[in-house]
Amino acid sequence: MTVHNLKPARVSDAAPDAVREAKIHLAAAHRLAVLDQLDEGIDNHFTMTLPGHEDRYLILPFGLHWSEARASDMMVFNERGDTLEGEGVVELSARCIHAPIHRITGARVVLHTHQPWALALNMLKNNRLVASTQTAAFFQGQIAYDDTYLGTADFIEEGERLARLMGNKQVLFMKNHGVLVVGDTVAQAYRRLYKLERACRTQVLAMGTGRELEVLSEAVVRQVQTPPPDQSHSREERERMYFAAMMRVLDRELPGYAD
Repeated sequence: MTVHNLKPARVSDAAPDAVREAKIHLAAAHRLAVLDQLDEGIDNHFTMTLPGHEDRYLILPFGLHWSEARASDMMVFNERGDTLEGEGVVELSARCIHAPIHRITGARVVLHTHQPWALALNMLKNNRLVASTQTAAFFQGQIAYDDTYLGTADFIEEGERLARLMGNKQVLFMKNHGVLVVGDTVAQAYRRLYKLERACRTQVLAMGTGRELEVLSEAVVRQVQTPPPDQSHSREERERMYFAAMMRVLDRELPGYAD
């Protein structure tokens, strides 16, 4: 069994290793999205800022199924649409949505999907995620909402509009469209994306009963969001441990992402 070490690499110390790790983690995230049923085959996009740069981004070439993503497949592109490394096509909406969000918000990782339970919630007139579970409570105050779907993103200005709406939030709900999650690392962003889907799923299922939801008080939400001083693992450690565990699952179920 492969044991993954997710201690963050320092670009200034070992840039090639940091780039290699970034590509492996991004490929792993694509494959995990298939196992977790968050994908739409070849559509939607995961991007990451290339270590050592602020204006270059890693992406899987359009046309590859997410289940076959490999580190060696990852392309490098910029906001102008230039391919700086690798082969393949950067789909237009990926450039128009992701590049401005990286640039304006400073996010290192941007994950955009049409995952079913989050999208189901975003089909409703009132699409707000409410703090009715512990998992949902972690997202309280961290979600921005775009309530006006304008069609497919074909211009950089649309990504800039979404970035301004998002501000410093972790999540963007895109009504009639999907969701977008940002993070400092692939591990952090993917864990957020996965937990978001779980929170949306439980809310939609509960709403399906037709009965009123029990919403947690603000005091309880604050308690949930504030880690105790004697907590055994920091949030960053939990994110790394989660993603390392999930890559071990991939090693068993869908190996090859590190190639």
